[in-house]
Amino acid sequence: HVQLVESGGGLAQPGGSPRLSCAASEATYCMGWFRQTPGKEREGVATIDHPGSTTYAESAKDRFTISKDNAKNTLYLQMNILKPEDTAIYYCAARWTLGGACGFTQYTYWGQGTQVTVS
Repeated sequence: HVQLVESGGGLAQPGGSPRLSCAASEATYCMGWFRQTPGKEREGVATIDHPGSTTYAESAKDRFTISKDNAKNTLYLQMNILKPEDTAIYYCAARWTLGGACGFTQYTYWGQGTQVTVS
């Protein structure tokens, strides 16, 4: 069982640059960030695989950066140029590889989420 704990959320201004953190009890091959707003489907934001290759949702690729600190077993999401539509609960997620690239599906471990409110 992989435990994930997010932090770094809170109130932010448009154009702000907060960084979210995810402390993991164990590293998996695929890790990522997802977000969800009330009444909407949870959507993928960014993922990173063990070698360090990343993928981004179209809404995130020009503004967000996913990274990890292997020594601290921590995943990060650097958010830049925040917009009100970025307001959501952000979740850290993880899964073992299924033999292909890390996408936005079939994640099995989830954190509790951290609220990011942009206003």
